[in-house]
Amino acid sequence: MEKTHIPFNKFYKRFNIISLILILISLILLIFKGLNYGVDFKGGTLIELRSLDKTLSISDLRKSFKNLNLGDVTVKKFGNDNDYVVKFEKKQSVEENFIENIKLELTNDIGKIFEFRRVESVGPKVSSELLKSGIIAIALSLGAMLIYIWIRFEWQFSLGAISAVFHDVIITLGFFSLLNFEINLSIVAAVLTIVGYSMNDTVVIFDRVRENLKKYADINIFDITNISINETLSRTIITSITTLLALLSIFIFGGAILKGFSFAMILGVIVGTYSSIYIANPILVRLN
Repeated sequence: MEKTHIPFNKFYKRFNIISLILILISLILLIFKGLNYGVDFKGGTLIELRSLDKTLSISDLRKSFKNLNLGDVTVKKFGNDNDYVVKFEKKQSVEENFIENIKLELTNDIGKIFEFRRVESVGPKVSSELLKSGIIAIALSLGAMLIYIWIRFEWQFSLGAISAVFHDVIITLGFFSLLNFEINLSIVAAVLTIVGYSMNDTVVIFDRVRENLKKYADINIFDITNISINETLSRTIITSITTLLALLSIFIFGGAILKGFSFAMILGVIVGTYSSIYIANPILVRLN
């Protein structure tokens, strides 16, 4: 790929304003609307079932589960037309055959035959521990990367890189709140991957900035960041496109279980590439 001369630095202020607006909207959504925590974090029961009668409608299934007094119930199509995922906030129960009783009552109510293919149950204590562990994992990864960048470069670079990562995570969570996507353990894994991807992309550009600071001693930092972005642009484009192709395949063909994870990754790659250029580098410019 030929060397490019795109004036990225001319749009720093404009895109910084857009990023600030997106972060504010994301924070408002997270504070007032919140996140849709899954069974992993909220506690409850998840059942993946298959109806052996294709005439069953999702409204009939939802109505039948509502009649079982299981708390908040959500029913969704999953994979094939006769496959469903049911989630409910299971109340404290000491019944030995709790799931079997649900299956029996469901069959008696609707008159259809069901096959329970997967059952997951998480108690409130376990779910709170998982949520706490997820937050700690993200915080520790951010802290470790902050120290790494500080040691490898200088504190200005470290501040720029961490700001870009926070930008990516907040906007990604904001989209999840807006679209009401479920937050589970796979999404925590996706967020940690986004953190690593964004940091890697930023470090590549920062490495070139550091080289060019020595190479072009008479050029100011505003122009050096632009030169560095253009010099690493081919690598950024190739990496991002190949990663997105794989993630789009997972999103389209991976089924309902991988939808949230792949969406988070796709959004993270796009926002991470953007933040490496328009969040991390403008901070270097402002700190001179």
